[in-house]
Amino acid sequence: MKWARGADTITTLITEGRLERISGTAATGAMHLQSARGLLESAQRETERNPEASYILAYDAVRKAATALLAQQGLRPKSTGHHVTVEEAIRAQFNGEFHGMGMLRRRRSEIEYPRAPGDDVSVAEVADAIQRTAKILDAADQLLPKLGFFHR
Repeated sequence: MKWARGADTITTLITEGRLERISGTAATGAMHLQSARGLLESAQRETERNPEASYILAYDAVRKAATALLAQQGLRPKSTGHHVTVEEAIRAQFNGEFHGMGMLRRRRSEIEYPRAPGDDVSVAEVADAIQRTAKILDAADQLLPKLGFFHR
């Protein structure tokens, strides 16, 4: 499928070397989406015991789901700045739930690299992140079979 929405952004990310083309079995998003579901389940189990880990797992599930959509299009991020690249590529192409990716990514970064002691993650915050993550994964499930290799 040729995507008009976000095509300029994807082309720029490829030209800048932030995304690369892939083919063969690497260009199958289903395995990434399955991994994302497992990460979400782990996040749900850890909510009460370890909210910090739970939030990070929820974000990782979102990133994996987004990576699944890129893989299905024959694309993958390069290692440098890949979290931001994945977010840019997905938000440029898709509406809806994917716009929550940025907030989850930024908060995950704050958790991983805190600026002040006591910047804890609450169970309520994790519950919200898990709910957002589930919606993003559901949206990715709906999109995945409709995607083909990116081309202009």
